[in-house]
Amino acid sequence: MGSDDAPTDIELVMAARGGDAAGLGVLLERHRPGMRAVALSMLGWSPDAEDVVQDAILVGLSRLGELRDPAAVGPWLRAITRNAARMRLRSADRETPISPRADDLPTREPTPQEALDDHALRDWVWTALEALSEPLQTVVLARYFSTATSYDQIAALCEVPVGTIRSRLNQARRKLGDALRASAASAHVDTAALTDQRRREAEDMLSSAANGRFRSTLAAATVPDVRLVGPQGQRGRGRDTLTDIMDSDLAAGVSQRLNGVAAGRRITILECDLLSPPWDPQHCPPAVLWLMTLGDERIETIRLFHPNP
Repeated sequence: MGSDDAPTDIELVMAARGGDAAGLGVLLERHRPGMRAVALSMLGWSPDAEDVVQDAILVGLSRLGELRDPAAVGPWLRAITRNAARMRLRSADRETPISPRADDLPTREPTPQEALDDHALRDWVWTALEALSEPLQTVVLARYFSTATSYDQIAALCEVPVGTIRSRLNQARRKLGDALRASAASAHVDTAALTDQRRREAEDMLSSAANGRFRSTLAAATVPDVRLVGPQGQRGRGRDTLTDIMDSDLAAGVSQRLNGVAAGRRITILECDLLSPPWDPQHCPPAVLWLMTLGDERIETIRLFHPNP
């Protein structure tokens, strides 16, 4: 402890990485005034300034395990806030999640203990995300864990107005702090195991299409009346619509390659590269997102979406 018995930044960072919600709360409240000062100096007295601080807190929380020098957490959080404010100034409609620049982070490799601490924080964050409602969890996953990060793209993905996305993100920011505190003492989701499971399932589904097993794989993974929204707005109930889309792509020589997975218990986002055939290299967009909601471990809805390049 410090000389006045107040915990040091180093102690608070290590406690937060280990899942101590109280430690995280003290850490963020300690540095919130400095973050707010940065936002106000760049954006003036406006609602944007507080939004930027909340955004920076969420980004800092999700990346706290990457901080190599816990004593530098204050400057690190202010750097995140500064980058967030810059993005807000560049375009109010094309915000992207921000992170510290490469030169803001020391380059030393993490020790095994730091890697374990990083895992503890990650699982803690995901447990808190699971406490959010499905609409709020979806916008957080899209904004912070996928490539469809702008408000416009998230609005298209969720099929709601941009204003609704802004509102949902603001609600999520407010609720996430409470959810984190509530989840600190509870059993955490094993995020690594869940992500690996979702990745295996996705790889099996994609490979089954090329092997003529897609319909049976889809039947095992989805509820019978699964709801589908295709990338061109196709809508259907049951498995035939998605099977037709996959069959059409295969007939045209198009394949998909899994590129990323953001997995929660109820919501999973798959990011796939779309590979056009050599004879028609511009046949399809370069990527597709699968936004899937699950109930009782089976997929209930699938939304396919082409993010902007």
